[in-house]
Amino acid sequence: MPPPAPPTVLVPSERAVVLLSCALSALGSGLLVATHALWPDLRSRARRLLLFLSLADLLSAASYFYGVLQDFAGPSWDCVLQGALSTFANTSSFFWTVAIALYLYLSIVHAARGPRTDRLLWVFHVVSWGVPLAITMAAVALKKIGYDASDVSVGWCWIDLQAEDRVLWMLLTGKLWEMLAYVTLPLLYLLVRKHINRAHEALSEYRPILSEAHRLPHHSSAADKKLVLIPLIFICLRVWSTVRFVLTLCGSPAVRAPVLVVLHGVGNTFQGGANCIMFVLCTRAVRTRLFSLCCCCCCSSQPPADCQAGPCEAPAPSKLGESQESSRTPEGLPST
Repeated sequence: MPPPAPPTVLVPSERAVVLLSCALSALGSGLLVATHALWPDLRSRARRLLLFLSLADLLSAASYFYGVLQDFAGPSWDCVLQGALSTFANTSSFFWTVAIALYLYLSIVHAARGPRTDRLLWVFHVVSWGVPLAITMAAVALKKIGYDASDVSVGWCWIDLQAEDRVLWMLLTGKLWEMLAYVTLPLLYLLVRKHINRAHEALSEYRPILSEAHRLPHHSSAADKKLVLIPLIFICLRVWSTVRFVLTLCGSPAVRAPVLVVLHGVGNTFQGGANCIMFVLCTRAVRTRLFSLCCCCCCSSQPPADCQAGPCEAPAPSKLGESQESSRTPEGLPST
């Protein structure tokens, strides 16, 4: 086993960028959780899966924030605690991302419904929480988590680079699942797109005689397309971590390149923020309700004369087309 490479020293500007990314990701994940709690009619199965992904991303962003802020100079108890929390949350995020893509594939391509999807959700919980927890507990018990000199991270603790079998544990605590996701997610995505394209072709010759309400299959809704973007966001953000991991194994000094360090730091911490942009800020039904709620809060803190007249309630689902959509979409995929 080659000796570990020299440590990567983080400059203040790099640390500030990563801390900002962590804060925005935590804020975005918290906003996704809040929308799920505020509006029960948006609690579809797909958004429930997104909720659990957001919880994992929230814990991941918080633990990374602490690690980068502390700037560990060596092994310590809080270094091990932070490394364990981030390992669990990060690995769980991998599993939930794949679970969402698998749910999308089964619900659209195989039209999975009812009790079958309920059992599938329980399987997702057991695997996506249980496997990361078991791996993390084993790593902590065997004292594999510790100070890594920021060489395979960006300021936070992960696998102790002094461990002889460090590469094996890097794979088990993240990199193996990350690289499997690179293969699994695009495959599921391509299968879903292929099915949607076939559905379009099959309907094209009948479209002139169909009623307006049945012209487009529910599979091709904008919500489906947005849900498909989760794997693409995952790959674009996580690939920089894999690049630095490979460079570390090769002993390349490029692993300490400032651009790679920043991309790695932002990529590992910003998935919660990216999901919030896609499924809150870029989703009309949620964005309109959120805007209405913010207006209510502003009005409640001002004198009535200063507040514009108008209802302070979230728009009714019918005005956003949600009621109509719920009758045509599979098990309530996220509204657009």
